[in-house]
Amino acid sequence: MPDARPLITLLTDFGERDCFVASMKGVILSINSSAAIVDLSHQIASHEIQEAGYFLKSCYRYFPEKTIHVAVVDPGVGTERRALLVSAAGSFFVGPDNGLFTEVLEQEVGAKVWQISSPQYRLETVGSTFDGRDVFAPAAAWLSKGVPPEFFGPAVHDPIRRSVAIPVWHEDVLIGKIVSVDRFGNLISNVTERQIREFRGAMGQSVEIHIGTYIIHELVGNYSQGSRETPSALINSSGNLEIFLQEENAAKSLQVDVGEEVRLC
Repeated sequence: MPDARPLITLLTDFGERDCFVASMKGVILSINSSAAIVDLSHQIASHEIQEAGYFLKSCYRYFPEKTIHVAVVDPGVGTERRALLVSAAGSFFVGPDNGLFTEVLEQEVGAKVWQISSPQYRLETVGSTFDGRDVFAPAAAWLSKGVPPEFFGPAVHDPIRRSVAIPVWHEDVLIGKIVSVDRFGNLISNVTERQIREFRGAMGQSVEIHIGTYIIHELVGNYSQGSRETPSALINSSGNLEIFLQEENAAKSLQVDVGEEVRLC
């Protein structure tokens, strides 16, 4: 039975109005016409590296081994920041060295990283504003054709890791933050199911969730158990505490965005 087609995913903040995503796909297919390309999302908020990191963290494990994930949210394009190739969890990650791969590097013990610096595996262009097309897409395509990672450039031992917000205990309160808002307006926090379980074990079974001026007295099991008028909370399928309004946009209605504190008391 022949091997499956090599799989390349794309995650960007480019949107779909311009030529950017189509150009990247054209480069990939020009180098390896047998590649299968999957769009993770092109609707990451502009320049929001944290949002892209959370998005990638939430879905890369559900792809087959040897998948090549190209992630381009790159406000430093054209500067001296490095281009990276990461090998982790049986797959590859290609993108800028700006902290985008922090969650992958922290979750996957034994990850290996190389700089993409060999001119053999990039496009020759006059500009320096589109590394998604000129550096990351061709690197992914050549990788999908079997070029070993070490051929792309030297090993990197100090990839940039951004500061990732971690819930903290302060006296009898567990303080987290909203780290993402999905297209439904649901507010996703960095508080995990395990941390809530540990908090309950330490403080008792009753837990109040405070966000803005609102107090949520208990978790529900699914969206249908929530309310349109007042916020509810549940553990989502990624294992994070999520605050929502049933069939409404919680972010807009509650006037809450990424960075807002969530307190468990």
